[in-house]
Amino acid sequence: MANHHILKAFDEDLARLDARIMRMGALALKTLKQSLKALRKRDPELAEKAIERDREIDRLRAEVEDGAVAVIARRQPMANDLRQVVAAFKIAGELERIGDLSKNIARRVITLAQEKPPKPLKKNLKRMGKLVISQLMEVMDAYANRDAAKARAVWLRDEEVDEAYSSLFRELLTYMMEDPRTIGLITHLLFGARNLERIGDHITNIAENIYYVSTGQRLDEHRPKGDDTSTILPGYDDVLDDEDDEDDEGDDLSTVERDDSGI
Repeated sequence: MANHHILKAFDEDLARLDARIMRMGALALKTLKQSLKALRKRDPELAEKAIERDREIDRLRAEVEDGAVAVIARRQPMANDLRQVVAAFKIAGELERIGDLSKNIARRVITLAQEKPPKPLKKNLKRMGKLVISQLMEVMDAYANRDAAKARAVWLRDEEVDEAYSSLFRELLTYMMEDPRTIGLITHLLFGARNLERIGDHITNIAENIYYVSTGQRLDEHRPKGDDTSTILPGYDDVLDDEDDEDDEGDDLSTVERDDSGI
């Protein structure tokens, strides 16, 4: 009976980790959707809601990490169980970064509230946003079902996000060069597009972890990349990344309230 009780408790521990990961995924998706809608409609109030929601994602990440450590300490999992626990730890970090990047998009909205981006740019940014949203939905479905084939399909589609980013990057630069008055506006849109591309990278990392959990093997193929922006304007992506990383320096998980009811 004791062994049965321990096994059941172990299953419950793993189920709690899964539930928190799925909750994080749902919140990250909602934050991303709200941030993009706020950008499209130039709605600062909606942007503020997206920014506030990121705090809950941070809290859940802390709970997943604490829970994963507790499971390893108590249960000493092996093989697939250990892969599942470690993957939950890693995926929580990826989802937390997706939340941060979505929050960064929302922050741009507050600055852009009085600006009116050209319609073609709004259309292309919306198209890229829909692609990334689709990827996030697919990868969370793959996690829920431990679907290695779907995870690999998401991994392969990262090239589509990269290509959409490269195309939008060129278009934004063209507008900026043709009309210097748009430099401020275009710079903010460049940050938004770069954040979307980076979200796509984090989604791909999640897909790699799901594939590993499901198969015990790593995706050792060459990851397809379609981002050639570094050849268009060398160093510019690094500038975009550095500034948005500075925006996130205040996210200290040690200050996040945790759920102390157990893992």
